[in-house]
Amino acid sequence: MSQVTSPSAPIDSTSDRGGIGGHPRGLSTLFFTEMWERFSYYGMRALLVLFMTLAIADGGLGLTTERAAAIYGTYTMSVYLLGILGGFLADNFVGSRRAVLWGGVIIASGHYAMAMPTQATFFLGLGLVAIGTGLLKPNISTMVGSLYSPEDARRDAGFSIFYMGINLGSFLSAIACGYLAQAESFRELLSSVGIDPRSCWHFAFGAAGVGMTLGLITYVRRRHTLAHVGHAPEPTADGSRPWGKLGLVAIASAVLIGVMVLADRYKGIVIGLFALQILAILFFAFRPSVESRRIAAILVLFFAAQVFWALFEQAGSSVQLFADRLTDNSIFGWEYPSAWWQSVNAIFVVILAPCFAWLWIRLGTKSPSSPTKFALGLLFVALSFVWMIPAAKLTANGLVSPIWLLGLFFLQTTGEMCLSPVGLSTMTKLAPARLTGLVMGIWFLAAALGNKLAGLLAGSFDENDPASLTDFFLTQAIWVGVATAVLFALVPWVRRLMGGVH
Repeated sequence: MSQVTSPSAPIDSTSDRGGIGGHPRGLSTLFFTEMWERFSYYGMRALLVLFMTLAIADGGLGLTTERAAAIYGTYTMSVYLLGILGGFLADNFVGSRRAVLWGGVIIASGHYAMAMPTQATFFLGLGLVAIGTGLLKPNISTMVGSLYSPEDARRDAGFSIFYMGINLGSFLSAIACGYLAQAESFRELLSSVGIDPRSCWHFAFGAAGVGMTLGLITYVRRRHTLAHVGHAPEPTADGSRPWGKLGLVAIASAVLIGVMVLADRYKGIVIGLFALQILAILFFAFRPSVESRRIAAILVLFFAAQVFWALFEQAGSSVQLFADRLTDNSIFGWEYPSAWWQSVNAIFVVILAPCFAWLWIRLGTKSPSSPTKFALGLLFVALSFVWMIPAAKLTANGLVSPIWLLGLFFLQTTGEMCLSPVGLSTMTKLAPARLTGLVMGIWFLAAALGNKLAGLLAGSFDENDPASLTDFFLTQAIWVGVATAVLFALVPWVRRLMGGVH
C-alpha cells in the first residue's frame, strides 16, 4: 500500500475492490447517504409551495402564490449559495467527512422542526435544511471523487452509480411524502386514531427527516469503509487558518441572499445583475490574454445556465401548482397525489442519461461543442413551455390530460442532459489553475440565481385565468427562445474565446 501523504488522500484503487461491482466499499456508504439526503430534500420540495399556498383552514399557511414562490426561490437559491460556503469550510477547516455528518444532522433537525405545526418552526426548519444541505451536498460529491486515484478507470462508473442514488432518492421521496401529505386514505387513518387529518403535511415533512436520519445511520455505521477520505486538512506550517477568507465568503453569501430577497419587491435588481454580467463578459472578451478570453466564455455559459434553471426549477412551484390544480391526476378512476409528478424527472433521467452518454461517444469528434450543448439545453426548456401553451388554453374546459406534464418533463429532462452534465466539466477545463475553486463557485452561483429567478417568475402563475396562464407560458417561452437564438448565434465567437477547449 502506498504511503498516505495527506489526511484526504484517496484509497489505493488496487486494494479496495470489496464493494459493488469491484468498486471501493465506501461508494455504497456514500450512495445510500446521498440517496436518503435527496429523499429528504426532494420530498420536502415537492410539498413546499403546495403547503404554503394551502388555506389556513385546510392546514396550510394561506400565502399567495407570489409570496410562496418568492420564498421557494429564496430557499432553493440559499441551498446553492451556502454550498459554496460549505465547500470552503470543509476544504480549509473541518474536512468533508465532518461537514457531511454535521450537514446531515442539521438537515434532519430542520425537517423535524417543519413537522411541528407552527409557522415559526416551519420557517426555522426551512433555514436549517438550507444550511445543512449547503454543508452536505458539495462535500459528499468530493468524497466520492477521493475514493479513486485520478487515473482509476472505475472513476466515471463510480460517479454514475452515485448519481443513480440521487435519482432513486428523488423518485422515492415524491411517492412517499406525496402519499402522506395528499392521500385521502392516510387522512382517514389519522382521523380514525383521533389525529387532526390536516396535520398530514407535517407527517410528510417528518418523513423527510426520517429519510435523512436513515442516511446518517448508514453514514456513521459504515464510516470505516471511507478509510482516509475526507479528514480535516492539516494547518499551514505556521498553524494559521484562512479565517479572513471564510469571513469574506460568508459575508458575500449573506449580502447576495439579502439583495435577491429585495428583488422580490424591486424587480429592477434582476435586470441590473444581468446588465453587470453582460458588461463583465465584454470586459474580459476584448482583453488580449487567452486566460481573460476564457473567463469571458465562462461568463457567457454562466449567463445561459441561469436562464435554463429559471425555467427548469419551476418544477417545484408553477409546474407543481399546475399539476395539483389543473391536471387530471387519475388512472382508471384512482386518484394519485399530485406530488408524484416530482418523480417523473428522475425516471426520465434514468432513461435518457445512458442514451445521451452513448450519443456523445458515438459522435466522437463530431459531438457538439459545449456552447452548442448549452444552446440545445435552452432550446428544449423553451420548447417545454411552448408545449404547455395549448394545455393552458384547455384549462378553460376543466382539468387537462396528464400527457401535457409528461411532455413538459420529457423536454426539460432532455435539455438537462444537454446542459447539466457538461457544465461543470467545461468550467474546470476553462478555469485558470489558480481560479478553479472560484469558477466552481461561479457554477453553483448560476444555479442559485436561476433558482431565485424561477421563484420570481412563478409568482405570476394564476390558475384561475386561462388567458393569463397562456401568457405566463408564452412570455417565458419567448424570452428564453430569444436567449437561445442569441446563444446559437454566439457559438462561433464563444468557441474562439475558449481557445481550443471543445
